[in-house]
Amino acid sequence: MSDLLPLFPLSTVLFPGMRLPLHIFEDRYRLLVSDLAARPEPRRFGVIAIRKGREVGADGVTALHEVGCVAEVRQITPHADGRFDLATVGAERFRLLRADTSLPYLQGEVEMLNDDASPAGTDQAVAAEALAFATSRVQAGFRAYLNALADRGGSVISIADLPDEPVLLSYVIGAAMIIDLPERQSLLAAPSALDRLRRERSLLVRETAMLRATTSRPAPDYAFEQFSQN
Repeated sequence: MSDLLPLFPLSTVLFPGMRLPLHIFEDRYRLLVSDLAARPEPRRFGVIAIRKGREVGADGVTALHEVGCVAEVRQITPHADGRFDLATVGAERFRLLRADTSLPYLQGEVEMLNDDASPAGTDQAVAAEALAFATSRVQAGFRAYLNALADRGGSVISIADLPDEPVLLSYVIGAAMIIDLPERQSLLAAPSALDRLRRERSLLVRETAMLRATTSRPAPDYAFEQFSQN
């Protein structure tokens, strides 16, 4: 079953459970927010990463990645000049099936994706053991990564307590690492938390080794410092 969802293309990736503040100033997105404000809660739109550049433009859906994340609006703060500030939190992931350009802002026909902990058909006991192992490895790898950042004078990403729940952990780590957008997008699109954690472990090993081997650090993209389980 598909849904029609307002879309906000961005040069970033939103993960479920992560907070994303937005400052709305373009006319088409002011209209989007006004339309959302007129609806009953939950007020939701889709955040989807742009493949190239900053605008979708004439290429339409071909300029967007296939998998995005629903953003639930928690607060709308209007300004006298028509701008808005939004407080949003990532909800479930979706796959974009078709773009709808009938309104000034983009809409998309989407299907919601399950947040599976392990690949479909995996034996339950085997999956539980693999998830526990991957979770502990990623937690340890992320702490080593933060230590390497600190040793090189980087800005430490502060997350007080890493979650033990595999799906949430996979989203927190995906949002917090300083990596390129295509790699972050591939984590969002991973078919299960186990797949995502395994990819994150490899990325953490690579990034930590690079930090320890060089005197420079990667330029920060963005990182979420808080997560929400709601």
